[in-house]
Amino acid sequence: MPDPLSGMPPLADFGKRLGARIIDLIIVAVPLFLIQLPFGTRRYVVDTGKGEDVTEVITKSYNGTGLLWTLISIIAYVGYDWWFTKRRGQTIGKRALGLRVAMLNDGSVPPSGAALSRGAVLWVPTLICCFCLWPLALIISILVDKPYKQGLHDKVAKTVVVRTT
Repeated sequence: MPDPLSGMPPLADFGKRLGARIIDLIIVAVPLFLIQLPFGTRRYVVDTGKGEDVTEVITKSYNGTGLLWTLISIIAYVGYDWWFTKRRGQTIGKRALGLRVAMLNDGSVPPSGAALSRGAVLWVPTLICCFCLWPLALIISILVDKPYKQGLHDKVAKTVVVRTT
């Protein structure tokens, strides 16, 4: 069986992938934060004096809109990733650092379904319950995967991240 990566650009380095993800995170997080400011939400603030856990804070924030803001955040993060990945295979962060998402089988830009599933696996667990653990699981999955350096989100969508420069 031939190597699916033959003829494709080299796989992206982990450092560049992480840098691109941080850029994308900032691009989405800053506007969301500014939009939420007037509403006084305290989405991920846990008051240990009351014994609340993070899931309680997400669904019941300071003024009762935690679930709404969680849904808005999911739509914003997944939508951002989906839109840019299906258009050119590049989010703004990936474009800035010379990377792109490619289908493992032929190197093409991911179709809408693959881009959506990739974005959902990337962001939904982080935003719903596993704010610290899910990103760590994704990082470990990228670092230990051989030979394609696929994160769990890449495996679901059957994609790889390659260099463009």
